[in-house]
Amino acid sequence: MLYSSLGESAVMDELAHIPAGYGYVRYFDYRLNPEHPPLVKAIAALPLLFQKINFPTQSDYWQKEINGQWAVGDLFIYGSGNDADKIINWARLGPMIITLILIIFIYIWSKELVGKWWAFLPTILTSFSPAVLAHGHYVTTDIGAVLGVFISIYYFVKFLENKSGKNFLISGVFLGIAQLMKFSAVLLLPLFVFLFLAYSFAKSFKGYESFFGKLLEFIKQSLAHIGLFIGIFTVAFALVYAVYFVFTVNYPIKKQVSDTSFILTSFADGPDPSWSTCKPNSDISLSRRARCLANVNIWMAGNKVFRPIGEYMLGVLMVMQRSSGGNTSYFLGEVSASGWWYYFPAVFLLKEPLPSLILIALAILLATFKFIKNFRYSGIKQRLFNYIELNFAEFSMLSFVVFYWLYSIKSPLNIGVRHILPTIPLIYILSAQAIKNWIVKEKIVVGGFLKTLIKNLLNFFKTSLKTSLVIILVVWYLVETLMSAPYFISYFNEMGGGVWNGYKYVTDSNYDWGQDMKRLSLFVNKKKIDKIAVDYFGGANPKYYLNDKAAIWSSSKENPIYGGGINWIAISINTIQSATQKLYQGQLRNPKDEYQWLKKIKNIDKPDYRVGTSIFVYKL
Repeated sequence: MLYSSLGESAVMDELAHIPAGYGYVRYFDYRLNPEHPPLVKAIAALPLLFQKINFPTQSDYWQKEINGQWAVGDLFIYGSGNDADKIINWARLGPMIITLILIIFIYIWSKELVGKWWAFLPTILTSFSPAVLAHGHYVTTDIGAVLGVFISIYYFVKFLENKSGKNFLISGVFLGIAQLMKFSAVLLLPLFVFLFLAYSFAKSFKGYESFFGKLLEFIKQSLAHIGLFIGIFTVAFALVYAVYFVFTVNYPIKKQVSDTSFILTSFADGPDPSWSTCKPNSDISLSRRARCLANVNIWMAGNKVFRPIGEYMLGVLMVMQRSSGGNTSYFLGEVSASGWWYYFPAVFLLKEPLPSLILIALAILLATFKFIKNFRYSGIKQRLFNYIELNFAEFSMLSFVVFYWLYSIKSPLNIGVRHILPTIPLIYILSAQAIKNWIVKEKIVVGGFLKTLIKNLLNFFKTSLKTSLVIILVVWYLVETLMSAPYFISYFNEMGGGVWNGYKYVTDSNYDWGQDMKRLSLFVNKKKIDKIAVDYFGGANPKYYLNDKAAIWSSSKENPIYGGGINWIAISINTIQSATQKLYQGQLRNPKDEYQWLKKIKNIDKPDYRVGTSIFVYKL
């Protein structure tokens, strides 16, 4: 991760997250980037406190603009006399440490489930996942979400299996930490309700007592522990409140109210000054009733006691609003803002290394075969209850994976495989468990000498073949990852065209997030280029790296050779695909933004040079 980080420029979201985090820990002010929780950003900003850094608190972008995260980020990192690369690289140490902690916890839980040696399989798969290595070193909330979700589920399962005071407190704390990592962790709340009921149900309905007796036991079990269950949620949100309280101490209350009001202006069809959406009225649609949440949020922002939780709530509502609105992106030959239901399954199949896909597919087949086989010999109800009770950790992982994937597939916000990263370590552990059961199930046979010898040799041979297959796949996996270094964000498997051709299928944070601006600077100096037009997508500032050599361009501008004698143009691949690929039905694009002039003089798919993986360079 460090090797990759040192060669890369800031990716898109880092331009907003780094200054926001610095604002939290240096000024205790939450005016920037409220649409994401603070913890990853704050951790990333901690090393910056020990450096002499200029922060633009006197600029209008900080003083007057509403959530001026992008402008403040550009001014802070590139326009205040600071060393941009130093800021970026120091800030990225926090996410890298979070990634290492995640890997340690994966081994800890895997060891409990499959043993100390088999635990290395999901640990290695996570450690050398190109997606984890890519997003594990960026200052974004993605790797924090993975850690928060993983540890939260781990300790909640421990609590249900052993309702001690220690497990109660730890479970509540880590549920709170998960909420502070990424707002998608709010999905843990309904999941934990489901797991609590499922565990109580399985414990109560096993055996052969009457249905009425089982139902009474279920109610008894649920009521006996519901106080502890609610207590976990209380501890979690007490922690959320405490952290937001600290980071909003110096956020002027009047500005928080005005910022919240403006940000939620269009939420659920606009303002409701009469609070009619909060009153019983059958004529108001459900979508319009959501406006009541915005009204409550604005009120909280102006209340000294509730404003920390109001800032948290604002982020949740912003995520709800953005998720329903989608995001214009390129995918499988089309550009659309409405999303595709098959986006995440397809991107996962294209970006996950083939050896791990084989292991996952094998595990699914083995688990399915085992389920069908067991179903034939015993009642499904009793077996289900026994399975939940005896394999509750596995059941919890599987429940989250299914729930999270269904939610992601339904969402039109299709901007990267990183959004399903929280499920990946759990999938690896579940796969390792199924494969281990398949390999070690062979037992030593005792009987006649010849029969025993032959059967034991056959068992040894089968076990060796199975083990060899797993070893080959793991070695292949490691080679795949090492061969893709340092371009982990652009990794695609062989089906997806590999590192250099994955952009033909999907872009954005799957391939081009602006990571190659530093490499463009090296290219321009090497070629001794005096002036180059730059149409860049990402978190870097071309002028910072190229100085006067960069002419900021866009697809709507004419050929730069006629606009000042510029003979070179560099364009981000994400921009090219969005400007030139077929539009989805109903999607609109200005013909001026389609690089028609460049298509006339160049084969836009075959640049003269390529910088890193994500920038095409044309000599005009």
